[in-house]
Amino acid sequence: MSTPHDSSLGRETPYPTRYQPELLFPIPRATGRAAIGIAGTPPFHGVDIWNGYELSWLDARGKPHVAVATFSVPATSSHLIESKSFKLYLNSLNAHVVTDAEAVRALLARDLSAAAGAPVTVELVPAARFDACALAPLEGDPIDDADVAIDSYGPPQPAFLAADAGCRVEETLVSHLLKSNCPVTGQPDWASVQVRYAGPRIDRAGLLRYLVSFREHADFHEQCVERIFCDLQRHCGPERLSVYARYTRRGGLDINPFRSSAPGEVPPNPRGARQ
Repeated sequence: MSTPHDSSLGRETPYPTRYQPELLFPIPRATGRAAIGIAGTPPFHGVDIWNGYELSWLDARGKPHVAVATFSVPATSSHLIESKSFKLYLNSLNAHVVTDAEAVRALLARDLSAAAGAPVTVELVPAARFDACALAPLEGDPIDDADVAIDSYGPPQPAFLAADAGCRVEETLVSHLLKSNCPVTGQPDWASVQVRYAGPRIDRAGLLRYLVSFREHADFHEQCVERIFCDLQRHCGPERLSVYARYTRRGGLDINPFRSSAPGEVPPNPRGARQ
């Protein structure tokens, strides 16, 4: 089975003591996309960028090594990977002997690609280069200080979205008030979100009210971002659009879905203050 309730989420699970790629639990993307009216080819391109901060393995002499890993899962993959299973899988490498970092990278890419159903790119930052993992803010104009009353926290309300067809702009907007809940455990998921677009000027107060209306919504990170993208596209009519959410980490992993109307666009990977 590959529904969220069949996964290890919300269950007491022993940590693995040996390498177990079978721990990875794929979930079909088609299920979440059907809920927002997407059948067949989705109206966006993109990638899910995962950062892993709890990666370790043993070399041939038994000495542990650590690294920070970045995993890029294409939005075209048939499956997303459930996060707790991802965490358990990474921890199954703790006592696994691997010859060098390149062999670890290749092993991770192989296992994750098999689970996702598409090639997954893996990059490793060794301890000697941890200073490269500096904090950086999301670019854009903040909208969280908008003078607006809010009383709707779920389900998401796309009717809050509006745009001025008489005023065309190119701008990037940022909010740190996105919160949703895990659809299995109900635990809160926190994120900052960046909306970059060209087209009719989006009403900022309405966008903020819309984003806050996810506050009690239960869905995976990737599916929330795809819902936001589709709602903006349908209700605001941008000529060009991208939506990028940077979620706070859980279990040593953060998930950062990016969806764009432009094929081939690759976002930066700025580690936020809450990550």
